Parts: sequence; C-alpha cells; structure tokens
Amino acid sequence: MKSTLIVFLKEVRENLRDRRTVINTLVTGPLMGSLFFVLLINTMVTRELEKAEQPLKLPVIGAERAPNLIDALKQQRFDIQDGPADAERAVREQDADVVLRIPPQFAENWNRGEPAQVELVYDESQRDAQSAVRRVQAALEGYGQRTGALRLLARGLSPSVMKPVVVAERDQSTPQSRSGQMFGILPYFFILGALIGGMALAIDTTAGERERQSLEPLLANPVPRARILAGKLAATTAFAMTTVLLSMLAFSVASRFLPTDRLGMDLHIGLDFVLRGLFVMLPLAALLAGLQTMVAAFAKSYREAQTWLGLLTFVPAIPTMLLTILPFKPQLWMYAVPLMGQQIALTRFLRGEFVSGESLVLCFACTTLAALAVYFVTARIYRGEKLAISA
Repeated sequence: MKSTLIVFLKEVRENLRDRRTVINTLVTGPLMGSLFFVLLINTMVTRELEKAEQPLKLPVIGAERAPNLIDALKQQRFDIQDGPADAERAVREQDADVVLRIPPQFAENWNRGEPAQVELVYDESQRDAQSAVRRVQAALEGYGQRTGALRLLARGLSPSVMKPVVVAERDQSTPQSRSGQMFGILPYFFILGALIGGMALAIDTTAGERERQSLEPLLANPVPRARILAGKLAATTAFAMTTVLLSMLAFSVASRFLPTDRLGMDLHIGLDFVLRGLFVMLPLAALLAGLQTMVAAFAKSYREAQTWLGLLTFVPAIPTMLLTILPFKPQLWMYAVPLMGQQIALTRFLRGEFVSGESLVLCFACTTLAALAVYFVTARIYRGEKLAISA
C-alpha cells in the first residue's frame, strides 16, 4: 500500500510541474467549455427573443386583395412589405424568411362565406426562418378563428358550437425539468471532462515514461507491478475527478448568467447536484483512466498514444446521442451500463427528478466492477517485459 501511495504522489508531483498541461487540463478545459456554452445559449436565446418582440417584416403578394387581413396583421406588429416577383426564389436564396401570397380569388371566396385560401412560401430546412414562419402561421390561424366566430354570431349561432370538446391542459413539468430539454447535453461535458482530465497523465505515465526510458528503472524495483499500476491509475483518476469537479463548479457559476427565467426554465447546479454527480462519476473516472492507460500501453510512442486516446473521446458521445434522439423511460438495468448509467443519472439530477438509492448503488457498483476488470487486464500487460522497452 505504501508503494502505491509513493507512485501516486510521484505521478501527481511530476504532472503538476508541467504547468502547460495543468493549465490546459484543469483550467482552460472547464472554463472554456462553460464559457462557450453560456455565450452560445445567450446568443441563441437573445436573438430569438428579440425577433419575437420586434415587428416582423412580411413580404405580401396581392395585399390589396385582403385589406382586412392586412390590417389585422399590422395590429400584431407585422411590417407589411411588397412581395417579390418570384416568391419561391426569394425564399430559396434567403432574401425572405417567409412570403405571404394572396390569390386573386380570395375576395370572391371571402364574400361568399367560403374558405379563402392564402399561401405561405417558406423553406422548412432554414432553421433561422422557423420562428418567423410559426409567428405568421399563428397570426393567420388566430385571424381565421376570430372571423369564423363572427360569422357564427351573424347567423345567430354561438361560436362554442364549433368547440364540442374543450381541452383543459395540466402541464406537470417544472421550470427545472423543462430545462432538461435545452441543457441535456451538459452530462456529456462532465463525462468528456473525465476523459480529458486524465488523458495527459495516462499517456505520460506509460508511453511518455517509456520514451524517456524512465519506466524500466521504475518497474525494476522489487515492488509488484500491480501496485505501481494502482498508483498510476489513482493519480490519473484524481486528475480526472478534479477536472469533473471544476467543470461542475464552472457550469454552476455560468448557469447564473443564462436567461433561463425568460424561457420559463430553471437550471440549478447546486451542492446537492455536485455531490451526487461526483458519486456516480468516480467509478467512471477510474474506468476511463484504466482504459486510457491500457491503450497507452499498447502504443509504441507518445504521439501514437495521443492519436488513439483522441479517438477514445468520441465514445461518450454515443450514449449522449442515443439518449437525446431516442425517447426512453429510465429502467433499472440502464444504470448497470457504464456511461449510460452516468448519463441518465446526471440528466435526471439536472431535471430535479428523484433517483432511487438502488439505482445509484447499481450504477456505482457495476461501473466499479468494469473498472476492476480493466485494471486486471492492464495489470497483466504491465507484467510483460516488452512494456518498458522503448520502440
């Protein structure tokens, strides 16, 4: 045990001496991730809210054929402009988000009391135009409903006859649970932080020491190599968990600068989230440290280890994408799968949902077993004589 502690302190001290690595791993990574996230969300939200509050420019073809409709649109803060000669081309070339076209037979159908058709020309694939399209659609639907109600009243009928069923909505979501839709990617940042936090040390303690020819004297000591490996993995795990902690603290501070209140959301990353998040992330950090060390042991050089471990960073994106795209109901067995269990637990923590102690223990225990399995495989590699020989 003493030899493991000595190796642990040695690796930590040597890694702290490399100030560039420490700054990039423990400072730049967590801070830049949270800063970029805040800037991105603030830009998106501010832009959409400003578009919703400002008058919307709406090119209209044939505005003289529906003066009442045009007046109603102006009252809802639409800036009516002359429509282009070719509406489809204007939308396709992004000269206009949406164009309203009023056909020549609009007035005739309107006077007869028949449905009067209008056309909306837009491009659904243009994400920037979607809010404008929805706003125009809502305005036209509202105008149609009001006109329909007036027509029923003119005929002595109550507008309620058109609504035989009235839906009373009871939304069970909370401001914090709604924030999970927008901030569901945050667990990926924490898992990625565990990977990046231990990457430099995992490479340096194996491939790096082998290139510097300092690994062979270390393994020549009369100490079981499994203990030496345990000290190295403990140091790598410690740096990985430090990065996770700093990432959580950085996002906790950054969440205070997000305009969540304007969206009816609440992103709360407090002490309770940090403690529970560190609990589920600890065995995963150990598992990732073991995997990184094992990959680095197979690499023939420091650069080759960097290449392979760089590819390993894409692994956490797999459960994140699957759980984001595919709708699912959390099941107990999911917590037994490393990466998936942490992703689900962290997401539910962010949403303010209750996670049973059984689920957390299962997540911790199964990931710990996986980390131990990787440790024993890596320990077997460490017993090989070729490990210490530089290529």
